[in-house]
Amino acid sequence: MSYLEKYLDRIKQNGNPSLAEAIKKTTEDIVPQYISNFSYREHVVSLLVGDVQSGKTSHMFGLICAAADEGFLNIVLLTTDNIMLQQQTFKRAQRDLCDFCVCDETEYLRFVSNNMKKPAVIVLKKNSKVLLQWRNNFSSTSFCAGNPLFIVDDEADAASLNTMVNRQRQSTINKHLEAIKKTTSSSIYLEVTGTPQSILLQTMKSGWKPLFIYYFNPGKGYLGGNFFFKSENSPNIIFTDNNESVDILCDDEYPENGLKQALMVHLISSAHILKSGGKVCNFLIHPSHKIKDHGSFAEKIGEYLNEIFLSRNENVTKEAFYDIYCNLQATKKSLLGFDEIYDFIGSLLSDDKVNVLVLNSEASFEQNTLFESGCNVIIGGNSLGRGVTFPQLNTIYYCRLSKNPQADTMWQHARMFGYDRDSQLIRVFMPPVLYKLFSEINDTNNAIIRQIQLYNNGKDIKIFYPKGLNPTRKNVLDRKAIGVYSGGVNYFPFYPVNDDIVAIDSFLSTFEDGVYQVSLKFINKLLEMVRSETDEWNVVAFRGFVNTLLSTNPGAQGRLIIRRNRDISKGTGTLLSPTDRALGDDFPDELVLTLYKVTGNKGWNGNQLWIPNIKLPGDYTYYTGE
Repeated sequence: MSYLEKYLDRIKQNGNPSLAEAIKKTTEDIVPQYISNFSYREHVVSLLVGDVQSGKTSHMFGLICAAADEGFLNIVLLTTDNIMLQQQTFKRAQRDLCDFCVCDETEYLRFVSNNMKKPAVIVLKKNSKVLLQWRNNFSSTSFCAGNPLFIVDDEADAASLNTMVNRQRQSTINKHLEAIKKTTSSSIYLEVTGTPQSILLQTMKSGWKPLFIYYFNPGKGYLGGNFFFKSENSPNIIFTDNNESVDILCDDEYPENGLKQALMVHLISSAHILKSGGKVCNFLIHPSHKIKDHGSFAEKIGEYLNEIFLSRNENVTKEAFYDIYCNLQATKKSLLGFDEIYDFIGSLLSDDKVNVLVLNSEASFEQNTLFESGCNVIIGGNSLGRGVTFPQLNTIYYCRLSKNPQADTMWQHARMFGYDRDSQLIRVFMPPVLYKLFSEINDTNNAIIRQIQLYNNGKDIKIFYPKGLNPTRKNVLDRKAIGVYSGGVNYFPFYPVNDDIVAIDSFLSTFEDGVYQVSLKFINKLLEMVRSETDEWNVVAFRGFVNTLLSTNPGAQGRLIIRRNRDISKGTGTLLSPTDRALGDDFPDELVLTLYKVTGNKGWNGNQLWIPNIKLPGDYTYYTGE
């Protein structure tokens, strides 16, 4: 029986046959094309994309098993530089990959003594000292050089990429990872993430742009972006004031704000779950990246709990809880009776069984594992993202505002995504401005996923976000190689080329001068017929953006403006007439392609020529890599 078959059997025996089938599909789609035919002469980079908290680890383990079946016996499993996450991954690998020699980052002797009797999986943090040590370990071990490495980089967009690319230098982690690959004659490096923006915008020169990309769909019962941010007026979203997080820290009183309502929601949810036989119910508060704010919010929660406990017998407090109970009962019909829940909340408070945990870089490992049972309020910042999973997380208060928000960072903070959340009970408290950003990120994520499914490589995938929302951190993107275009801006080539003007004339023969609503597929056909002598007008990028719009809506429409007999000079600083510029601006949310056929009398050697002008839709910024 193969390693993969045994792994899938264990998953089935644990009562999850649908997950086993999903993993089997992933391996069947990837292994024959990209692993079975590996050349053993090169270092190949690939990318596995899954939704945040959708089960990427299970699919990673499936591919590790499949790689071992293909003869990859030295396997490195990378996690972010987080002790809790590294240990969480190590223990899970020990449990799920019981046929392997699973090594912690301190177990070099275990790895060596195994001597390839079993496939070895070494679980490492992306920490400079750890990576340097294992680079040296691989270099000094005779059986490594002649055997390929299979490297699985979980959260590959975090820390792995070169953060010094624009300074013509190489960051330490990036350098060590590259060196680990080169300790062997060949390797397959599998990047894994739910936020691939920074990886998709890498250059081929960087060495981190994937040869192929694979996206796997989440399983049944998954709550993700489309559940929370696709429909309007969702009962699961409760809006707070945009400035509430600042006001809370400045207010010594106990107003009925969103945070206090969220705490009451959590207490009611905890009472229902724990009284119904559940083990845990968690409430996550993400106020900011500042550690001092985490402590302040913890104090505020403590004050609210104390106030609720002291006033629990007063009608005003009981009525406030009853109003929130009715809101929850509107979606959770099976919610236990109010009196039963309210009495249980009283016992939780009187027995001091509501745990308030601060989770950040200053917290100990023991503190970071206290949310696996009981009624917990978890407060933190950056440590709340990147792979850390909170079981039965049913209440979230997210109010972290940023002056320069990044789509991938925000999405990783969306810890509300997952499988064991109660879709009828879960509530997310956030200000409208953040809800709008999350909705826009979700729309772009859907477009990225659709493009991966269509093209399965990084070259054709384009990204666009509202202005002011960056796709990722700027220090990992090569400024010289990234194309950035703005919606609402007119772009035309200074050095236009028509390879076959007769074909263009024929294609447009049924169109008189005027403005037309046309399919974006029709516009893309027109763009195939025009180009520029130089890279200052990149028709490939523009066609890519059209394909991106089509990926989410195959019937998407745009505007075509046609003008013939234009007597325009070559090298002019502008192409469009004021009238046509204003006409294009009348369609701010549509892609507009304007085609001018010039007479050729002014600097064009007397040759007629079609010149394109394209305006991308909306108040968006469009990004393209090499």
